[in-house]
Amino acid sequence: MYYTELRHLFPLSNHYFYYAMKKLFIIPFLFLFACKDKVERTKPTEESISESIYASGIAKSKNQYQAFAIVNGIIENIFVTEGDSVKKGDPILSISNETQKLNKENAELAAQFADVNANQGKLNEVKQLIDLSRNKMKNDSALYFRQKNLWQDQIGTKVELENRELAYQNSKNAYYSSLVRYDDLKRQIEFNSQQSKKNLMISSKLEGDFTLRSEIDGIIYSLPKSKGEIVGLQTPLAVIGDASNFVLEMQVDEFDILKIKKGLPVLITLDSYKGRVFEAKVTKIDPLMNERSKTFLVEAEFIQKPEVLYPNITFEANIVLQTKEKALLVPRNYLIGDSMIIKANGDKVLVKTGLKDYKKIEILSGLSANDEIIKPTE
Repeated sequence: MYYTELRHLFPLSNHYFYYAMKKLFIIPFLFLFACKDKVERTKPTEESISESIYASGIAKSKNQYQAFAIVNGIIENIFVTEGDSVKKGDPILSISNETQKLNKENAELAAQFADVNANQGKLNEVKQLIDLSRNKMKNDSALYFRQKNLWQDQIGTKVELENRELAYQNSKNAYYSSLVRYDDLKRQIEFNSQQSKKNLMISSKLEGDFTLRSEIDGIIYSLPKSKGEIVGLQTPLAVIGDASNFVLEMQVDEFDILKIKKGLPVLITLDSYKGRVFEAKVTKIDPLMNERSKTFLVEAEFIQKPEVLYPNITFEANIVLQTKEKALLVPRNYLIGDSMIIKANGDKVLVKTGLKDYKKIEILSGLSANDEIIKPTE
């Protein structure tokens, strides 16, 4: 019936009519076969796989820090240049402050004036007074006891005896007073000497605050200020860091942080070293999350480090969680929901998965190495 109706629509000879109908029905079949050929197919492969967490970050010199002044003033001298090596305690720059220099000079004068040796004459003077009072006490003692013995023999008067006794008591009191005076003077001189020396130390320390010194053995990476510029307490004056050791600072999402452990291997790639991969290991996990970025700071150190490296160079990293040498792998985009695969015959099968990276995933069960699978259409 269908052919008859078409035959009335197309007034052609029988030969041409049946030839046209044959072409009409063959084309859809060819289209179906062509579509079938376009379906992407593959088979599982046995390869090694590493499950890792991606992170990015910057390299910092170990012990790298920004140096700040603890006084206000004007930069008077700069003793180093960027790239110079320094030892701990080496001066970086000095800040001018004339008032503090005058205060130190006053402290030096006060320390010299109050020094024990400078006041030895006062002590010697009191020592002489002690000797005189001691001799007078001895003399008055002898006169008193002589008069006392005479009085026992009824020689002399009672008034003479009382006067001798009074003179002896006065000289004895004067002697003991001179001893106390000597001790007080000595203690006061020693106190003044120590206090003035402490004041000099404080003044010297304050003067030292006007000289910025390195806290580590390292390299001067940055000197943002110039001679003559005014600086304050919040002004960074230098960036100093270790010349040979670097720390890799990575930001890891809170979703992945529980998987990170100290000692895990890290594979590092740097834009400065195209095509090379460097090995490192996790050394520190900061337990406090950054509330803005919802990330944790994770530090690593190179096992195999580049020949030359500079602070603040960016890098990309893969923190390796697990590695398996022989695993049955399929492309991740062949799975539906990470749990189902379509075989070549159209059957959908559930699979159990294992390790995965950004391209492939391990199949633990539900599929064999000989099974052909097709990529699901979107």
